[in-house]
Amino acid sequence: MQPLRPDMFRDRIALAVLLLPVVLWVIGIGGWVYALAIGLVLGLSAAEYVLLFRRAGQRPSMILVVGAVLALTGARALSGFAATPELLTALCLLGMTWHLIDYERGAPSSGTDFALTLGGALYLGWIGAFLISLRDLPDGEWWALTALPSVWLADSAAYSIGRRFGRHKMAPRLSPKKSWEGYWAGVAAGAASGMGLGALWSLGAGPASALGPWSGLVCGTVIAVLSPLGDVGISMIKRQLQVKDSGNLLPGHGGALDRLDSWLWAGVLGYYLAAVIGGG
Repeated sequence: MQPLRPDMFRDRIALAVLLLPVVLWVIGIGGWVYALAIGLVLGLSAAEYVLLFRRAGQRPSMILVVGAVLALTGARALSGFAATPELLTALCLLGMTWHLIDYERGAPSSGTDFALTLGGALYLGWIGAFLISLRDLPDGEWWALTALPSVWLADSAAYSIGRRFGRHKMAPRLSPKKSWEGYWAGVAAGAASGMGLGALWSLGAGPASALGPWSGLVCGTVIAVLSPLGDVGISMIKRQLQVKDSGNLLPGHGGALDRLDSWLWAGVLGYYLAAVIGGG
């Protein structure tokens, strides 16, 4: 395996130290501050998604992908799932209309562009908005502070252990630097952090909460086992388009979409796990 590049490692650590207190504060405060922060990150990721495909000659609609992501996120914050059918219906009809007109104006592959527009809006908007739904659950503050740090710590452990000790490639075509050694280190770190955080936050959530060390263990383990699929899923897109990063927003980390890949899965998995365990 390649050794850790000192400059990249320093950038990652410096950025994590700088941003972690802010991120934890935003999760803790919730409300419109949290919703705006999630909307901003998802909107930036949506813009990067469109630009990735445009570099390859495709023409997904920037205004529809970013607009749909922001609309789905805003609606989830304001009214939960109530407005989702109307928004998804409008997205399908507007998307088809947009790309019919674009094809008439000379676009070469509007059928594919239509699918890319819908795919980006659904994946980043519908799935991404579960980050808000997770926070809005009863005891959502504590569940979010368990699910999201668990995936961050799992990612960090997988990166560090995999780069140093990884020998057996996990997905050579999708992400050749990932190893099974790193993956299992991430699973162990996610499980341990979920258990520890669940025990810690249960003190704040109170005795009536379903959050505790064992529910935190389940949450952290499931997220650590499955969330790498989000990472390699975005890697699949980048490999196909022959780009290294989705953007250069964050030194040592790439773009917003590069950082959001595992969060998307952590948000939706954390939501359903918390809803089932907590009886919500």
